[in-house]
Amino acid sequence: MAEMKRGANVALTREVPGLQTLVVGVTWNAGAERVLDDNLVLAAVLCGPDGRARSDQDFVFFNQISSPEQSTQHLEQSLDGDNEQLEIELAAVPPGIERIVLVLYINDGPAQRRTLGQLRSCVVRVLNAAGHAELVRSEDLSRAFHAETAVSLGEVYRNGPDWKFKVLGQGYSKGITGIATDYGIPL
Repeated sequence: MAEMKRGANVALTREVPGLQTLVVGVTWNAGAERVLDDNLVLAAVLCGPDGRARSDQDFVFFNQISSPEQSTQHLEQSLDGDNEQLEIELAAVPPGIERIVLVLYINDGPAQRRTLGQLRSCVVRVLNAAGHAELVRSEDLSRAFHAETAVSLGEVYRNGPDWKFKVLGQGYSKGITGIATDYGIPL
């Protein structure tokens, strides 16, 4: 599949009939910035029809590695060269969830004064969990980063009976707090 730019979307289940489970991964290169590299976190926000999380249980990250119904899970071991990955079982996503937003943020603490603008590259990929065939690869999103400390990478969303993926690349200068505000995650 061709490299997708910000704002582009693809009908996953229409292009791959029978698609059941996705692996969404992010690959980044922080160069010599080891503190930045060690403090980047991939997370997912499960959103209802209003575009917001129903509760803090709809935020999947390293301290809460699965959504309540286990449709979305943080993978302990990343495959195929990604730094971090999440797995989404499409049929298990509750009917009240319209989209799953994938975010990358810098964890607070020792990573203070670090920004995503220090990344040399940042690419989000979507794989078919059955066989790991790559379905989506974003453009290098890092080119647009400056003072941001978090970014909405992309979203898996319902479109009638189908599931689609859209590349977002929307940065946040207020880190996870900005994402929490936009998606209604109580921190």
